[in-house]
Amino acid sequence: MSENPRDVLADPDHDDANDSSHWREFSHNYLSHSRAHYLMAIDTLRSELGYARTTDVAEMLEVSRGAASMALAQLKKRGWVAEDPNRFLLLTDEGKRITELVSQNFAILSRFLEAVLGVGRDKAISDACKMEHLMSLESSRRLLWLTELLAGESVAGEQVRKHMRQFKAGENALDIDGD
Repeated sequence: MSENPRDVLADPDHDDANDSSHWREFSHNYLSHSRAHYLMAIDTLRSELGYARTTDVAEMLEVSRGAASMALAQLKKRGWVAEDPNRFLLLTDEGKRITELVSQNFAILSRFLEAVLGVGRDKAISDACKMEHLMSLESSRRLLWLTELLAGESVAGEQVRKHMRQFKAGENALDIDGD
């Protein structure tokens, strides 16, 4: 295996990543980062306060009430959010399922990044937040299985963690976020 990330990018088999069907799938993903956070906000507010209103969601997400109202209207059209007779926001069964999957993905990704790859906690949380809504159930389950193996007491896990502790970004490392 090459130590240089640029060699991986030059690999002809890696060209599949530029296949338009993959990146177009991302742009048409039914669950955007924003939609996921609106659903999570409703879930959090209902858990903490027992109810969720548009104004509460807007405040939690630090957006205008108008922006929250428009986003919530789209979630209602998708059938992920409903209102009770008092106009409090509710997650539908599908909305709850999505929220549970996103929460599970976040937990798996942040644990993998931190416990296996040795990424610092703040960066692991930030990166997991960026990816949580994109990962399929199959990938999530497989990453959980791998994380449990590599973060556990196995010989393989200890070898991987030891190897990752020795990681140093070289001059050839790609850096697109300024870290």
